Amino acid sequence: MKKKQELPEVPEEFFTERLKLRMPKAGDGKAVNAAIKASMDELKPWLGFAQEEPTPQDTEINAMESHILFLKRENLRYLIFDKETGEFIGTTGFHDIEWEIPKMEIGYWISTVHSGKGYMMEAVSALTDLALTGFGCRRVEIRCDAENVKSRAVPEKLGYTLEGVLKNDEMSVDGKRLTDTCIYAKCQ
Repeated sequence: MKKKQELPEVPEEFFTERLKLRMPKAGDGKAVNAAIKASMDELKPWLGFAQEEPTPQDTEINAMESHILFLKRENLRYLIFDKETGEFIGTTGFHDIEWEIPKMEIGYWISTVHSGKGYMMEAVSALTDLALTGFGCRRVEIRCDAENVKSRAVPEKLGYTLEGVLKNDEMSVDGKRLTDTCIYAKCQ
């Protein structure tokens, strides 16, 4: 019989120089929904959830589902807030987690109004450190569409290695064409 693996302690919130990152909670749907609505043009080409404008109720349900997955250590989403003002900025977190290796993938999106200020770089840098140092991960990945220049800039500026580009890897989120996927990684 396989021994049940001990899962690491995971911070429910932590801070960087300018940001507060915390797990989703009840009531977060309203702020997240407003950011999605305000950012639809930028999110739609890359993210499946942005193909249709979600209702505030849809976003609240998603936040609660994310909270449960966080508690189960299956998916660790963090909402990003301005540390001083409390304004919602975006979301990031770990998915495709394999605790037995351990390895995980970081995903992210940012509200258009906060884009270009280095917030996502700061948040993903902190998550990378948490994964490698705090969780003892042997591998952290960031995968993104090869055409998503803004998303690619994050791992490139943080010193991730581009390990490869998977050609014709996925259908575009609108289902109209095949896309290539870049795989970036940091390993220990």
